[in-house]
Amino acid sequence: MKANPLSLDVGNSTFVPVASLSLFALASGYLMSLVPLALESHGLSTDLAAWLASIYYFGLLVGALLSANVVSRLGHRSALIMFLTVIAITVAVMAIFINKPVWLFARFVAGIAVAGVFVVIESWLLMADTEKARSKRLGLYMASLYGGTAFGQLGIGFFGVEGTLPFALIVAMMALATLPPLLKRQSQPKDVSHSPIKLKELKTLPLAAFIGCIVSGLLMGVVYGLLPLELGRRFSNSDQIGTLMSVVILGGMMVQPLVSWLNARFAKRLLMAMFSLIGGLAIAMIEVATHPVGMVISLFILGAATFALYPIAITLACQSINRNQIVAATELMLLSYSIGSVIGPALAKGWVVQTNDLMGYFGIGFAVTFGYMLVAWLRTPAVVVQPKPIAEVEHVKVDI
Repeated sequence: MKANPLSLDVGNSTFVPVASLSLFALASGYLMSLVPLALESHGLSTDLAAWLASIYYFGLLVGALLSANVVSRLGHRSALIMFLTVIAITVAVMAIFINKPVWLFARFVAGIAVAGVFVVIESWLLMADTEKARSKRLGLYMASLYGGTAFGQLGIGFFGVEGTLPFALIVAMMALATLPPLLKRQSQPKDVSHSPIKLKELKTLPLAAFIGCIVSGLLMGVVYGLLPLELGRRFSNSDQIGTLMSVVILGGMMVQPLVSWLNARFAKRLLMAMFSLIGGLAIAMIEVATHPVGMVISLFILGAATFALYPIAITLACQSINRNQIVAATELMLLSYSIGSVIGPALAKGWVVQTNDLMGYFGIGFAVTFGYMLVAWLRTPAVVVQPKPIAEVEHVKVDI
C-alpha cells in the first residue's frame, strides 16, 4: 500500500480511545482472574487454566497478524467498535456453554479481538508529532489499561466467580466501552494511510524492542494466567486473591507516569535493564516475606517492573520510523508480545511441575533480560534520533 501523508492533529481525539480503553480494562481485569478461578465452580478442571491462557495468547498472536489490515479497511473508530463487540459475544458464549472445547474456542477468538483493540488504541494514540507527545500519550494509555485492570480484579471480591452474574457484568462493561467511539464520530485520526514494514526494513527496528516485547509477554501471560492460582495456593480466601492481583496491576498502573517521564529522557535499553533488576529484587522480597504488608509491597513492585517493559519497548520501536508505519510497528510489537504470551504459561507450568515455585520463573526471566539489556545499552552508540517530516523520514539502523 502506498503511503500518503497523515493529518495527525485534526480529529485525533485522546478522550475517545482512553475512555473506551478504561471500560474495556475494567471488564478485562475481572475476566482475566475470573477465568482460572471459575473453573472449579463450573465443573471444569483447574489444569485447564494454563491451556486457556496459552490459547488466548495464541489468538492474540493471530490477531496481531490481522489487525492492521482491519484498521486500514474500517478506520480506527469502526474497528474498535467491532473488536469490542466480538469480545462481548465470546464472554456471553462462555456463560451459556460450560464445556472445555467451547471455552477454549471462545478464548482463542477473544484473543484475536483483544489484539485488535490493542493495535487500534496504541496506534491511535501514537500518531503524535513528537516522541515526547508519544511517550505522554502511551503513558496515559498504559495507566488507563492497568488502572482499569487493577480495579477490575476487585470484582472477584464483590461479585465472586460463581454463576452467570460475573459474565453478564463483563458483557455489560464491554458494551459500554463501545459507546465513546459510537457517540463521537469525528474522533479518529483523519486521512490515515498505513504502510506495511517490508521484510528488508525489519533490520531498522531495534532488536531490543522485539526482545523487550517478547519478555513482557513471557511474564505478563503468566501474571494473568497462573499468578491467581499461585496466590490461591498461598492464600485460600478468594477475596485476598482478587485484592493481591489488583495490587500487582495497580503497581503496573502507578509506574506508568514515571515510565513516561523516563522514556523521554533516558536510553530505553538502560530503562528495561533497570526495571528488570527491580523485578528480580521484588521476586527475592516475595520469597522471604513473612508479613502480609511485605507481600503486598513486593507484589506491587513486581507489577511495576513487569508492566514497565512493554511501553518502553514499543516507544523504542517507534523511535525512528515513518509515522504512517506506526500501525505496522505496533502490530509487529504486539506479535512479539503475543509469541512470548503463548509460550509463557506453558513454560511456567513446566517450571512449576518441576520446582513447585512460580516465582523462580519470574526471577530467571528478569535476570536474563537484565543481562541482555545492559549489554545492548553498553554496545549501542548514543544516537539522538530527531523526528522528521513524513516525506523526509529515512530508516536508520541505530541498534545492535
